Formats: sequence, structure tokens, C-alpha cells
Amino acid sequence: MKKLLSLAMFLYLYNGIAQEQKSINTADFKLDDKGLNFVFNEGAYEFNINGFMQPSVSFEKTEGQDDVHNFNAKRAYFILSGKAAKEKISFLIQSDFSQAKPLLDAWIAYHPYSWLTLTGGQKQTFLNNREMMYREDKLQFTERSRVSGLYSNTGREFGFFVESKFGKKIGFVPQFAVTSGDGRNSFGADSRDSDLGGLKIGARLDVFPLGYFTDGNDKFTADLAHEKSLKVLIGAATSRNKGASNAVGEGHADFMFYDASGQNNLTDYEQVFADVLLKYNGFSFLAEYADASASNLDMQYLDAAANQILAPTQISEFLVLGESYSVQAGYVTAKGLSFDLRYENTKPEFATNLNSLLPDSNSYTFGITKYFKSNNIKIQAALTSIENGNLAKTTVGEFVMQIGF
Repeated sequence: MKKLLSLAMFLYLYNGIAQEQKSINTADFKLDDKGLNFVFNEGAYEFNINGFMQPSVSFEKTEGQDDVHNFNAKRAYFILSGKAAKEKISFLIQSDFSQAKPLLDAWIAYHPYSWLTLTGGQKQTFLNNREMMYREDKLQFTERSRVSGLYSNTGREFGFFVESKFGKKIGFVPQFAVTSGDGRNSFGADSRDSDLGGLKIGARLDVFPLGYFTDGNDKFTADLAHEKSLKVLIGAATSRNKGASNAVGEGHADFMFYDASGQNNLTDYEQVFADVLLKYNGFSFLAEYADASASNLDMQYLDAAANQILAPTQISEFLVLGESYSVQAGYVTAKGLSFDLRYENTKPEFATNLNSLLPDSNSYTFGITKYFKSNNIKIQAALTSIENGNLAKTTVGEFVMQIGF
């Protein structure tokens, strides 16, 4: 009898301890609207393992040229993230193993107040156009717009970032950044491949005149949350890169300029972006404007011996210069089927220089997406027609499958 009572007491105590531990320590692996999540949560501390994959089939057809077909793993992301609530610290490490240099993001953030976040490390910057602020698995089409691709590379930079948020009925989100100005992995392969030029300094201000979007719904273009009332986001960003040596200021040593004495004399590079995002009951509309210019162009030479001076419009062959705009709209049905349209126009600063990196072009894109489990499982198809001035017309088609975990 005593043995039976002892066993019953042991089982009772063990069950109580297990229940208490379960309320504090959890390790979940499940499929929900956030994807396949592997989460360790100890209440005050949380650690997450996730990512996504995008198998892709695409073709490109240019008049007078052979067709190009691609079958590949377009993106293969692996993400580690976590937070310490008491210490007000969070971190993220994000890699894309479809790239030769996979590291995309590696940062640590401090959250001293609910309205303020201070981040240091390599991060997707907010100094670009709206779409370039979205992670690659959250795009409305199979690929970013031409405006995004022409004025940015990956959108990642190494530096210090300040993000804040104020207001309720009317929201204000001011943001400020100081970065290396050389993009991701900006200090090169080793200590001899050092950062070039000066710092890049910029800021962005986003305004929500009708209140904030449903939580997380401002991280997409598509209205997956089906906002019950009209929501609007108006934003603008500007930056100045002191001494750029990459076409969009996201790299270094792609080219070099010199002064008369043979010393490095890199051009300053400025970018300005403006955007408007509207969402209501499954409908979304995004308009973006981009402009890039260069300064510090006096007496620049292409060689250290100062024999070849930079011609008046030749700078547009090294830096993306000019203005562009993109307009896209779409509708997501209650069953997760989306129909999307996009129009883009790009204008180089020097139209007479046919070698300008920014082309004189128009493009049209039609896309269809089927969302399963919100954005994490989806199938997308898109067809784009590109008209590059007097050059041959190009047609690009792509089919992408995505699963987030």
C-alpha cells in the first residue's frame, strides 16, 4: 500500500512539474499562417529557425537573339533569429545559399523603448524605394520591379540604423541610417581589400494618415489581410554616398577615379525615393518614384597618371543616373487568388549617351499568384514586356513556387 501511495505521489509531483515547465519552456514545430516554424520559447528568451525556398522556371526572349531558359533554385534562405525580452535585445542572421556569397543580414538590435529601435550590423536598409524594403519572399510578383533592380542590388548595407514610431490615429515612422556606403560585405575579402570612399548618410519618413495597417500588412504590397478600412502609407527617403565606386553604391572598387596628382577622387552619389501604398479589402496600389544624381565631378581622371579625363556625360556609364517611376496594382480574392499589373518607365539623365547604365525604357508586367497559408506557400507566374528605346523588344516569363518554413 505504501509503495502504491508513493508511486501515486511521485506521478502527481512529476505531472505538476511538467505542467509548470511546459508553461515556461516550449519547442514548437508546426505549419500555420507564418509557415513551418521551429521555435524555442522560454518566455523571456526566444530562438527561431526558419527560411524559405523558391524553385523557378523562366525564359527570356529578345527579338533577333536566341531564347534563354533557366531552371534553378532561385532563392534558398536559412534564417536564425531570436530575442531576449528582459535585456531588450534581438538578432537576425539571414543567408541565401543560392548565391556565391550567401550572407545577407547579420545584425543585433536594442529596443530601449517600444517606439525606438537601434540596430548595428548588416541589414536591409530603408533608404531605398518601398519594394526594396520587402524581403524577397514577400514580393507581389515573381521578381522585384525594374526600378528596384536598376537602383539597388540586394538592398543590404553595413552600418548603424535608428527606427522610431509615433502616433495612433495618424502614424509617423522616422528612420535614420549611417552606413559604409559600399553595400553588404563592404570591407572586401580580406584586410587588404578595404572599404572605399566615405560614409553614406540617409533618412526616411513614412506617414500613415489613416492609421497603421493590420500588423505586418505593411511588409507586403498585396493586401493579404483584406483591410476593413482604407489604409494609406506615404513615404520618402534620401541618401548621400560620399565617394561611390559601384553603380548604385552597393559595392566597391568596381571603378576608380583620380585627381591630377593620382589620388583617389571618387564621385558622390545621391538618391531620392518617394512612394505611396494604398490597401483596402484585398485591393492594393503602389506608386514609386526614384531619382539618382552625382556630384563632385570636377577634374576627374580615369587613370592614376591623369591622362584620361572623365568626359561630360561619361559618368552615366559608371553610375545609374536619372529618374524612373513604377505603378502597380492588384487584387487578392478571399480564396487567395491574386491578379496583378505593373507599369514602369525609366529615363536616363543623359539621353544622348547611349551607353548610360540606366536605359530609356518602358515595361509592362502581368502576374497571377495563388496564396496558400498566407504568403508562405504560394505559386506565382509573371510575364513582362520590356521596350528599350530603339533596341529590340524583350519578353521575360517566370514561374515560381515558394514554401516558407
